[in-house]
Amino acid sequence: MTESLVNRPDTSDMAAVHKVFRSSLASAPQFVASVQSDERRELVANYYANVMALLETHHDTEDELLFPLLIERVPDHRVVIVEEVESQHAEVVGLTRAVNETLTSWQSAGDSVRPDTVRVLLALEAVLSPHMDQEEAQVVPLAAEYLTVEEWGKLPGHSLGNFTGDKMWLILGLVRENFSEEQRVAMLEHMSPESRETWERTGEASFNGLISQLRQTTGIPR
Repeated sequence: MTESLVNRPDTSDMAAVHKVFRSSLASAPQFVASVQSDERRELVANYYANVMALLETHHDTEDELLFPLLIERVPDHRVVIVEEVESQHAEVVGLTRAVNETLTSWQSAGDSVRPDTVRVLLALEAVLSPHMDQEEAQVVPLAAEYLTVEEWGKLPGHSLGNFTGDKMWLILGLVRENFSEEQRVAMLEHMSPESRETWERTGEASFNGLISQLRQTTGIPR
């Protein structure tokens, strides 16, 4: 086997990250309907604020590290990468901002904004889901063929390094839920010693506690 074939990345982690967005947005009606107190509203709103922060840095990372390499190496696919997928990012950005604005209003105004909160989250899902389908079907296979392991490996670090949410451990836990055991082990091996210690010492327990609390009474498996 040639080195060019050996040094190809496992790009299946992209679908695992996408699943965080798919499941979080699909669960919006149940999560928002479960709010019966200010404390619960803060919990749900903060959860979605962190998911939106992940979505923003995820797309920024693709725009900065993934698409330029693919455009350079597979120019025949420029139409798909630039004119379709990248243009979809602009629409997603606008909807993400609408979600963040509505979450802020919901936290301050309460039940009067509840229907708007569900509406904007589902509107984002309606645009984001086919976008991710296209990425997984057309862009990710190109990355698997034309990027090296090292180049693909830079994406997670860039995303997490530019994450603006307040609960990094929540994001790590959500992604790890969708990983295989082999991927979970590899994730720990590639984390800095400090980050790994924080996750193992407090982060994993914090995630398990919050996600259990979030999913209770919603019918969503914990």
